[in-house]
Amino acid sequence: MAKKSRATFQKREKERARQQKQHDKAQRRLAAKEQRASSAPLREDDELEIAGIDPGPHAVPAPWHEAQPTD
Repeated sequence: MAKKSRATFQKREKERARQQKQHDKAQRRLAAKEQRASSAPLREDDELEIAGIDPGPHAVPAPWHEAQPTD
């Protein structure tokens, strides 16, 4: 019978650990959500500037001009 009570105690401890982990995860999610909400919204242009992307038409690179199709 001692074996049954030990297994029950282990189950209870395992369940407490699972619930604590879920609680911690929920707290992290809320903190991340609040942080995203409090940060300044970015404009689309800002994101392109950060990435170094220049929107608009671009010139064709030189290697493309060298190989002309011979039909």
